Amino acid sequence: MRLTAEQETMAAAVEDQWLAAALETTPADRPAAEAGVREAYRLAGRPEPEQIFWLGSPRAGAVAAALLAGAPAEGPAWVHEVHDALLTQGWSPRPSPGGSVRRQVRTEPWAAARERVSTVLGAEGWAQLGAAAGRRSWALVMDRVAGRLRLRLGEDLTADLPTDLARAARSRLLDAVYGQHDGVWLATFEAADRLQPDAALMTGLSGLAAVARHSGWWWAGSQFAILTERPTSLSRDNVGRLHRGDGPAMAYPDGYALWAWRGMPIPTALAAELPTLTADRITAETNAELRRVMLEHFGYDRYLRGAGARALHQDETGTLWHLPLPGDEPLVMVEVVNATPEPDGTSRIYWLRVPPTTTTAREGVAWTFNLTADEYHPQIQT
Repeated sequence: MRLTAEQETMAAAVEDQWLAAALETTPADRPAAEAGVREAYRLAGRPEPEQIFWLGSPRAGAVAAALLAGAPAEGPAWVHEVHDALLTQGWSPRPSPGGSVRRQVRTEPWAAARERVSTVLGAEGWAQLGAAAGRRSWALVMDRVAGRLRLRLGEDLTADLPTDLARAARSRLLDAVYGQHDGVWLATFEAADRLQPDAALMTGLSGLAAVARHSGWWWAGSQFAILTERPTSLSRDNVGRLHRGDGPAMAYPDGYALWAWRGMPIPTALAAELPTLTADRITAETNAELRRVMLEHFGYDRYLRGAGARALHQDETGTLWHLPLPGDEPLVMVEVVNATPEPDGTSRIYWLRVPPTTTTAREGVAWTFNLTADEYHPQIQT
């Protein structure tokens, strides 16, 4: 089967709806999400969970799953808040709490639905539908939001918790069902269902879809289910990367927050330092990736001046500056003055980072246009 242009447009519209759900920051619809969990269990042939617990973030959800499995409630105050929240919601510790049923509730229904869709649409139709209904949102959500959140969670759990609890919580993190972020693949199946309404291609996925529409990450256990709230705020840059310079890029109602700069999650301690950075502090940073975050926030031009950069070359195109960086490639930039004055008569200065092997200003400016120095002969400067 090959999709028509109209069918591809329909699939893209379905993706838009799921993309909006994946990036939603309003409070979870708890009754609707819980109904979805029970339906997901029933469709998987599992007994409904005996209890459903709510926590304020995926961090709390991972620790709650570890505590339900018998891990000790040790560590910072927020761990004890998670423990108390479980008790308040009726948890009674038991010797055999059962294991994860993520495979039965999520993985196997997904695989079965994929087989049905690919059988009905064929390999070409399935590939075309996946491109129309999921490729864009996968990059925007799984690659730039959910994947970054998962990475930061693993690091935060390791840094914040005692060894045994950290190990248990990281293990439970692997059992997470991504809730609203699962919309990036559910969109393809919903679009398939609309293409072939008599084929019941969403069979087995309606419960998962309901949870994804109404809550954040969750955990499916044989006796308990743990659901978590969606973030209360989400800040991204113009290409969809997690980014915010004056606060967390993602924040949850229980206080957990993820700081990020142009897509790179950064430790909370570093985020607190950003407003008061100095050139000496940047130079002393041993982690090259974190140093690059600092440089972008501080400003390359400001850092070059403060750290004692050396002017290597100057010509009519600009000035080439060079500064060694410990444990990293040198910082080499061309200072360029805009040939067209601003309305107030001043000329704006631009800084262009260029390869560390650059030897002349012209070579550096030419490189930004994918040209060699000999090829770069602008007729008009703006």
